[in-house]
Order: sequence, then structure tokens, then C-alpha cells
Amino acid sequence: MISIEDVRDVFADDKYLVGTGVVIEEAGFEYCKCSLIASDDHMNAGGAVQGGAIYTLADSAFAVASNFRHLSENDGFITVSQSASISYLTAGKNGEKLLAIADKIGGGKRTPVYCIDVYGEDDRLVATMIGNGYSVVKK
Repeated sequence: MISIEDVRDVFADDKYLVGTGVVIEEAGFEYCKCSLIASDDHMNAGGAVQGGAIYTLADSAFAVASNFRHLSENDGFITVSQSASISYLTAGKNGEKLLAIADKIGGGKRTPVYCIDVYGEDDRLVATMIGNGYSVVKK
């Protein structure tokens, strides 16, 4: 069984994930939790967390959740994003820890569909995303 440290080591090569401050909190088959502490670098001109930062957090949780099985089984595949739709529901705040939780809700072995919810520290739903993946042979 692959450990959380192994997952973090693999995704340490994801320079964008690391550079934006996303942390992989938990990972398992068809499930992941990632967090991001919003800083001045994540703020938009209106004083809220920029939508792109929230999307990056949600997309990172999708990437880890949808690839955990491939990493565990070393099956030679990788799941990539085919499409995603995100709805922003409330503003993220400077200094707060945002938490993205990804769960598989459907699709097949090679075409997973995930729901990723992003929460603020007070458990308010900040955003929700549906991500569709497609598994391809890893190059």
C-alpha cells in the first residue's frame, strides 16, 4: 500500500501545486483532501481569494484522488483532466485555511468523475467542482 509520504513525494514534482502552497493532507482510493492557506499572494483586487487559486486547490485534490490507484498499483496509467466545471459560492478570506475534498461520484475505471468541495475554516462551502478525467498510458 502506498503511504501519504509516497504520494507527497510523487506530487513534489508538480511545480505548480507546490508553488501555489497546496498541501496534500490525506489520500486514498477515489478520495483526497488538500489544503491551502490563503496569503496575500492568493488575493484578487477585490480582497478575496482569487478564483484561480481556489480552482488550483480543487484541481490538485482531483489529480491526487484520481491517480492514487495508478500510483498504488503502478499500472502504467495516469489520469488527466478532460473537463471541469466550478461554481464559486462564497469568498475565501486572507489567512484562512481552505480545504478541498475530492470524492469519486461516477464514471468508469478510465473515465472517473469527481466532486470536489472547497470549504473555509468555518465549514462554509466556498466552491464546488465537478471534474471529469481520462486515464492514458503514462509516458
